[in-house]
Amino acid sequence: MSDPVSGPVDPARLQDVLDGPWADVRTAHRKHLDARFLPVYGESGDQARERISRLLTELPVESGIASAFPTRYGGRSDAGGSIVACEMLAQVDLSLMVKAGVQWGLFGGAVHALGTERHHDAYLRDIISGDLLGCFAMTETGHGSDVQQLQTTCVYDPRTQTFDLHTPHEAARKDYIGNAARDGRMAVVFAQLVTEGRRHGVHAWLVPIRDARGAPLPGVTISDAGPKAGLLGVDNGRLSFDHVRIPRDMLLDRYGQVAEDGRYSSPISNDARRFFSMLGTLVRGRVSVGGAASAATQSALTIAVRYGDIRRQFSAPDADREVLINDYLAHQRKLLPALATTYALHFAQAELVAALSDAQRDDSPVDEHRQRELESRAAGLKAAQTWHATRTIQMCREACGGAGYLAENRLPGLKADTDVFTTFEGDNTVLLQLVAKGLLTGYRDEFGSLDGWGRASFVADQVREMVLERTAARSVIQRLVGAVPGRDEEVAVTHRGWQVKVFEDREKHLLDGAIRRLRRGAADKKDRPFDIFNDVQDHVLAVAAAHIDRVTLEAFVAGIENTADPAVRALLSRVCDLYALSVIETHKGWFLEHGRLTPARSKAITAVVNGLLKELRPHMRTLVDGFAIPDEWLHCAMLREEPGRQQAMAARVGDQVDAASGAA
Repeated sequence: MSDPVSGPVDPARLQDVLDGPWADVRTAHRKHLDARFLPVYGESGDQARERISRLLTELPVESGIASAFPTRYGGRSDAGGSIVACEMLAQVDLSLMVKAGVQWGLFGGAVHALGTERHHDAYLRDIISGDLLGCFAMTETGHGSDVQQLQTTCVYDPRTQTFDLHTPHEAARKDYIGNAARDGRMAVVFAQLVTEGRRHGVHAWLVPIRDARGAPLPGVTISDAGPKAGLLGVDNGRLSFDHVRIPRDMLLDRYGQVAEDGRYSSPISNDARRFFSMLGTLVRGRVSVGGAASAATQSALTIAVRYGDIRRQFSAPDADREVLINDYLAHQRKLLPALATTYALHFAQAELVAALSDAQRDDSPVDEHRQRELESRAAGLKAAQTWHATRTIQMCREACGGAGYLAENRLPGLKADTDVFTTFEGDNTVLLQLVAKGLLTGYRDEFGSLDGWGRASFVADQVREMVLERTAARSVIQRLVGAVPGRDEEVAVTHRGWQVKVFEDREKHLLDGAIRRLRRGAADKKDRPFDIFNDVQDHVLAVAAAHIDRVTLEAFVAGIENTADPAVRALLSRVCDLYALSVIETHKGWFLEHGRLTPARSKAITAVVNGLLKELRPHMRTLVDGFAIPDEWLHCAMLREEPGRQQAMAARVGDQVDAASGAA
C-alpha cells in the first residue's frame, strides 16, 4: 500500500527517472533542436514538404534515428537510442519525425536488416548522410494489413539475370508511401518472388525510382497520394511498376537467395516462417511509432495542465476570484487519469525499448521465443499508445476550450498528425489479434511467428491452458501478489499486490473463456474454420487488451521499484494507484458481472479515485514538468501570454503543496 505524498517533489528528480538509460540522447535533442525545427502554422503542403526535407539533413546523426546503424557505417549500433530519438522528434514536429523515420528507420532499416554486406557497403553511408533518400514500399492499395498477400510480382529471368518487377493491376500499386511523391530516389519494394515457375513468398528489392534530376525512371509511375488531414511535411505517394528490370544483386537476400541459374535457397525453408522472420527484424518501426504517440501525448497534457493552472472560470461563493479550472473535480477527472496512463505507458515503453536494444545487439544470437515475445509486446503497446494518444489529445483540446482549437496553440496539429498512428505500422485491431494469438500457446507453437489467424486447418482444441509469463521485476510482482490476504474485501484497493492480482485474474479469466469457446467451435463448426475464429473475435480482442493492461501495470511497478529518490518514488506510487484503479473503474461492469467486485467495493474504488485526484492536484504541474519538454517545443501561444498570471499561479500551487505538507 503506497503512502500519501508528503510534500513537493523536484521535477528534475522526476525527469532523471523518466529520461532513463538514454538520457544523453534526450539531452542532446533538447540542446540541438531549436526554433528552426518547430512547425510553421498555416504553411501550405508544398511549403511544409520543402521545409521538412531541408531540416532532415540538419538533424543530429550520431544521437539521432540513424544511431541504430553499425558504427562502421557512421551509426552507433544503438537501436534503443534510435527509438528514443524518434520520441524526442515527435515533441518537436511529427512530420519531421515521420520523414526521418521513413529514411533511417524503414528504408535504411530494411536495407540493413534484410540486405547483406554488399548492400551495406554500397548504400548505408549515403543513406545515413541523407545523400540517398528512399522509400519503404510495402503497403498496396488492396493489401495493407495482410502483407503476405501482396500482388506486386518480381519474376526472375536467368537469361538476363534480372528480375521483372510488375504491378499487375491498380489495387497492387504501392500506396501511402512516405518519401515517394517528392524526394525518394530509391525504394525498398516488397513483392512476390517468382523463379523457375514457383512463388517463394514476399521478398524485398532495392529499386531505383528516380534519376539524378528527380524524374521517374522508365517503367516507374509516381503520383502524389493527395491532401491529408495531417503530416503535411511528409510526401506520401504512389508507385507502380511496368515490367521494370532489376539486377539480381538488388534482391535484399539475407533470408532468401536466387542463384544465377534461378535456383532459390534460404536458411528458412518454410515460406511463412521466413516471411515473418523478415518482418520481425523490422519491429523497431512499430516500437518507434508507439513511443512517438506517447511523446505527443505528453506534449498535449503539458499544454492542457499548464493552461488549466492559469485559466479561471466561475466564482466560488466564498471567494472573490474565479476558480482555476484545474481545481474542478470534473477537470481533474479528465486530465489526471490520462496523465497516470501516460506515465504507465512511458514505463512500459522504456521496458520494451530496453528489451529490443538487447535483442538487436550485433553479437546477440537470435532467440525465436524472445523474438515472438518482443513482436507481441510491440504490437500490443503500439495499439495501446496510439489509441491513448487519439483519445487524450482530443480530451486536451476540449479541456482548453476554444483556445485549444487554434492552430497557434499546437493541439489541433498534434491531433491531426497523430490520428493516422492508429493505422500505420499495423492497424490496431489487427495488432491486438496478433497479441491474442501469441497468448494461445498451442496456436503459437503450431505456427510460429505472428501471422494473423494463420491457416484454416488449425485445430482449435490444440490450444492449451495459459501459462502466465511475467514481465520485468518478476520476483517483485510475485512478492506483491503473494502478500495479498485471502479475502479481497479485507484488502485496501490501494494494495499494490491486490491491484496486480486483479489485472492478472481478468486476463486469465478472459483467456480461459476464449480457449473454451475456440474448443467448442472446433467441435461444432469443423467445416467452417472462418467462423470458429470470427465468432470469438471480440473475445480475443478483449484478451489482448487485458494482457497489455497487465504488462503495462507491471512495467510501472518495476519502474517504481528501480526509483531511488524517496519523494519521487512516493509520487509515482500514487500515480500508479490512480492508473490501476482507473483501469478497474473503467471495466467495473466486467468485474461486477463476474463477481470480482461487490457493488460496495466498486463504489469504494470511485471514492478512492476521487481522493487520489485531490491528493495529486498540487502535483499536476510537477508531473508534466517531469517530461522536461522545453517551453519552446510546446510552441503554444496561450502559454506565452500573461506571465504574471502564471507566476501567481505557481505561487498558489506552492501554497497548496505547503498546506498539504503541513496537513501530513
